[in-house]
Amino acid sequence: MTARPDDDPIPADVPMSAGLRALARKGELRRYRKGTLLIQEGDHGDQLYILLTGSVKAYSTDERDREITYGTLAPGDYFGEMSLDGGPRSASVITLEATRCSVVSREILREHIANDAQFAFELLERVIARVRALTDNARSLALLGVYPRLVKLLNTQAQELPDGRRALPARLTHQALANHVGASREMVSRLMKDLARGGYVAVEQHRIVLVRPLPTSW
Repeated sequence: MTARPDDDPIPADVPMSAGLRALARKGELRRYRKGTLLIQEGDHGDQLYILLTGSVKAYSTDERDREITYGTLAPGDYFGEMSLDGGPRSASVITLEATRCSVVSREILREHIANDAQFAFELLERVIARVRALTDNARSLALLGVYPRLVKLLNTQAQELPDGRRALPARLTHQALANHVGASREMVSRLMKDLARGGYVAVEQHRIVLVRPLPTSW
């Protein structure tokens, strides 16, 4: 029996290309609780995860449990493709909330790529974009101080509000900001307090709001 459109397990409002949506339908649907470690850095794996609902964080930790966050992913994103060459996972991935994914094996992905040239180019572009992002992050850590890195992150993550101001997602606490910019929470908290005293940022309804443009230096 042919499935009706209403039976489609992939939510219609998830932003996906036709090729990615077709691939997601071939995967195994899995649900995860908040705080579930989906990928462990250094492990070997052969699965691609397509995010349908919820959100996840990609990160690394060192031997002293210091963390650096590479980014968060939303529905329509996918992860795990960097290890499909047989190499170890380059980062850990954990769920930030209840999450649902379509999990695709390497064999299914290869078959899909062979039959859909457009998706093959889409996958290549995604890998290139992520390598560029990692290169930019490494450049920032090497060449910029903590404050310029913090300003860059705030401006990148801020979302426009109806009143024209911009605000950060509620999940971006001072510790989360510190993990993103590779600094201590104490350093980030001190800088944020200075910006608040200067009238540049404020906290409203548990969200950091950018009241006016941030100074380029501090």
